[in-house]
Order: sequence, then C-alpha cells, then structure tokens
Amino acid sequence: MPYLIDGNNLIGHIPDLSLADRESRSLLVSRLRRFQKIRNTRLILVFDGPPQDELDENHHSGSTFSIIHPEPGRSADSRIEEIIQKQTDLRRFFVVSSDRDVRDFARTHGAKSITCADFHRELKGALREYRKAAELEKNEEPPTPLEVRQWGDIFETKK
Repeated sequence: MPYLIDGNNLIGHIPDLSLADRESRSLLVSRLRRFQKIRNTRLILVFDGPPQDELDENHHSGSTFSIIHPEPGRSADSRIEEIIQKQTDLRRFFVVSSDRDVRDFARTHGAKSITCADFHRELKGALREYRKAAELEKNEEPPTPLEVRQWGDIFETKK
C-alpha cells in the first residue's frame, strides 16, 4: 500500500522536528526510509519549496521511495492532488496530511486519508517494533580464549 505524504505538514506534527530547522527534513527522510523498509511499501514524500542539496531528488528517487518538490510557484498540495489524479488504483493508496482540503480531495478520488497525528503514531510504532526486533537479533559472540584468560587474570583472587 503506497503512502503519499505531505512532508511539511507531517514535520509540523512531530514534536521533535521543526519547519524552522533545515535538519528536520533529513531526520524525517531517515525515519520514513526505515518505515518504508519495515512495512515493505512504496512511499512518495512531497515537500513545499525548492529541494535541499542533501535531499536532492536524484539521491532519494526510486521505485519504492521518492521525494518530490513542486515546480516554482506551485504548492505541495497542488502537486499531491496531481499525483492522486494520476493513480489508477486508489483503493489501497494512503494520503498522509492534516490539511482538510487535501484529505477531502483524496477521499473524493477514492484514496484513504490519514491525519499526520495518526500516521506519526503508526511511524513510532513501526520504528519501536524494528528496534525490538533488531535487539533480539543481535548475535552475541562468545569470548575468545584470550579474553577468557585476561578476565580470569583480572578477577583472580589472590591468596
């Protein structure tokens, strides 16, 4: 199920991110890339304004994860609406935005809409599950004979 995300709108709904901080876009992209891999889904992220060098579309564009910026003079909302109109099957297509007009447009065209607050909860849950799974998968290597001798020397009791 593909997600079409209003990036600036989502940043405004995540407490530790801020539209005033240029690093917030990079942090959001990093989290969303992990989410996309965890959920094994397609993700289209639309930001207002011009691309940032580190978030250049060429570095993050692909069949499963894309960052899109509207042309100068256009808004992310109009670009999102354009993307929705080009989709052929919107039954399992999710539009993430808290902008009422964008959400209404998505629903009237057959897409499902999710508020940024609801998606943020889903994102946090997926990342939490991922961290737990990664923690469980950690392979502990047994100590080498040299390490055993060294620890034995350190904790050896003197008589």
